[in-house]
Amino acid sequence: MAKQYRLPYVLREPSEETEDMYLAEVPVLPGCRAWGATVEEALFNLEGVAADFIASCEHHGDELPATIAGAGELVVAV
Repeated sequence: MAKQYRLPYVLREPSEETEDMYLAEVPVLPGCRAWGATVEEALFNLEGVAADFIASCEHHGDELPATIAGAGELVVAV
């Protein structure tokens, strides 16, 4: 059975700074961010990026941030 993590995320509205795309990021996972033309696309892309981030940590034996077990909205299965 896959592990599931609840991750808090931040969603930014399209702007010049985000190249007119929605930007979603998981602050507890450094560099874990994704863009999309819609909110749904940004969150879908973020889920994949977060899953890859966590899988890479587990594969390389790196510890995940302690705050990863905290409550949040994005559920990622790895």
